Amino acid sequence: MRKQILLLISLFIVIGMFSLGCQQAAKKPQEEAPERFKEEPTISLYNNETGQKQQIKLEEYVTGVVAAEMEPAWTTGALAAQAILARTFTMENIESGRVKELHGTDVSTSIEESQAYDPSRITENVRKAVDQTRGQVITYQGKYIKAWFSASNGGKTASAAEGLAYYKTPTPYIRANVDDPMSVQNTLPEIQSWTATIPGFKVREAVKSIAGSDPGPITAASIMEQGPSGRVIKMKINQAVVGGPAFRLAVGSTDARSMLLTNVAVQNGNLVLTGKGYGHGVGMSQWGAKNMAEKGTSPQDIIKFYFKDINITKLYD
Repeated sequence: MRKQILLLISLFIVIGMFSLGCQQAAKKPQEEAPERFKEEPTISLYNNETGQKQQIKLEEYVTGVVAAEMEPAWTTGALAAQAILARTFTMENIESGRVKELHGTDVSTSIEESQAYDPSRITENVRKAVDQTRGQVITYQGKYIKAWFSASNGGKTASAAEGLAYYKTPTPYIRANVDDPMSVQNTLPEIQSWTATIPGFKVREAVKSIAGSDPGPITAASIMEQGPSGRVIKMKINQAVVGGPAFRLAVGSTDARSMLLTNVAVQNGNLVLTGKGYGHGVGMSQWGAKNMAEKGTSPQDIIKFYFKDINITKLYD
């Protein structure tokens, strides 16, 4: 009799543990999320041109960023997608403390330190787009993402490593090596396909700043390595080997519009690049966002085309 009682007790324990295990398995772990604000935060802004500091509401700052970073006359949906990116970029930048170390403020008006900012370009269209996405940010596993964007990826998205030579932190949320025909449709001819002749002296200065030594008069140039999307990762100029993203920044991103190159040559001591797209190609393509929005794609779905496994949440009402 005692053995039977012990057997029943053991059976109940096993059943109870199994039931508890099923309940735990059924519950999905909740993703951590950034702290939600009771109200819209006020941030500090450093003006790099005047040296002045000011307090500004976050949404007003984002409005000035969107107006500067995208054409204000573009469709509201594209501007709204840019607003979500701008707000996310801002919060990630503040959290990192990068600008705080430089100027003692949350953000600045420098493109290199923060984002472009130009309140003189604000229109009702821009305000409408920002209001439409008020408080919305992008997170991955509860953390703000690196909210990268470029003008046009030339029809193919790039990883952070390929397009920016960024390896500091993992960026698994970037959709890389994805065909993006919307990024080249209805764009400017000089974005779809371009040829740039870069003076030899500028090329020498750029190579010297990267490699540490003067390569001499430019006589030869070639592509050494390309990434999955076709972007140049390494190129050889005379005898010097330089990284594609580093060279683009050093020589000037308006001359070397992208590293999605189809040809590299030297003519009369100058470097001649032929390529497509405009920018590093990582994250959202602004022209792609414009074309998608004009076809009725929501700002949130535009973002989800360029970033994967992300959440779009509201920080405040």
